[in-house]
Amino acid sequence: MRFLNYATENGACLGLQTKDGGILPLHSVLPAEVGTMQDLINHYGTDFDRLADLAARAEKTVDTPLSPDSVTLLPPFEETRHDVICVGLNYKEHVNETNRAFSTDYELPKAPIYFSKRVSAPKGHNGVIERHASLTEKLDYEAELGVIIGREGRDIAHDDALGHVFGYTIINDVSARDLQQLHAQWYRGKSLDTFVAMGPCVVTADELTDPHALDISCIVNGELRQQSRTDMLIFNINELIASLSSGMTLHTGDIIASGTPSGVGMGLNPPQFLQTGDTIECRVQGIGSLTVRVG
Repeated sequence: MRFLNYATENGACLGLQTKDGGILPLHSVLPAEVGTMQDLINHYGTDFDRLADLAARAEKTVDTPLSPDSVTLLPPFEETRHDVICVGLNYKEHVNETNRAFSTDYELPKAPIYFSKRVSAPKGHNGVIERHASLTEKLDYEAELGVIIGREGRDIAHDDALGHVFGYTIINDVSARDLQQLHAQWYRGKSLDTFVAMGPCVVTADELTDPHALDISCIVNGELRQQSRTDMLIFNINELIASLSSGMTLHTGDIIASGTPSGVGMGLNPPQFLQTGDTIECRVQGIGSLTVRVG
């Protein structure tokens, strides 16, 4: 199942994307207390049988699906329960390019490197990322697989980890590299307004059964910049969830950005940072394409 968030003149609505790309509005079949993606996850969790029943009722109720071109796609979460939990340096070649770009000497991490990314005014498919030209001259992109927790847990076992996942989305972890260097940490340079793009939908875990066998790429202004596979993750999704939940509760709706492969702007020779008008398309196999523009 593929759930998304879209805008109408009456506000945001949840929808179900059909196999041919149409959108089935869900408001007529949802319980009264379910109005957002967070509500959907809180109400159904990882009970995919109940979600399948919901999808079946929507298919019977809606005669004509909406065309994706007729609506404005919003990020799956317009407000998140917590900051996005990000994982740094989780692809080997990205470790190498980071060392070249920042003149650092990071070794391959022996444990996941976590940092928090503040979510303010997140953008969905075809959204506009602020340039923030007065603050940064080194605006960059990062295509990542986003993991959404659907069942709360603490001290989750490695082999049980995927059973806590509601679904997956695409994340563009927009970054100001000069602010990262100036503040000697990653939070500030990755947390300016609009520096999170997500979407175009959330694919539930029962449909995307193996998150470690997906192509991931990023195209900037038509040029392929990033290209890898999620089986190249240094720490896979099971390891990330098991590690994070050790002594710390993961809540429904928590979002983990699992890391980006090589090919980011700072790692190119010469570096190529984003400018106003640039278009960035992040792709993950089985989910689709998330496109944003720098405004």
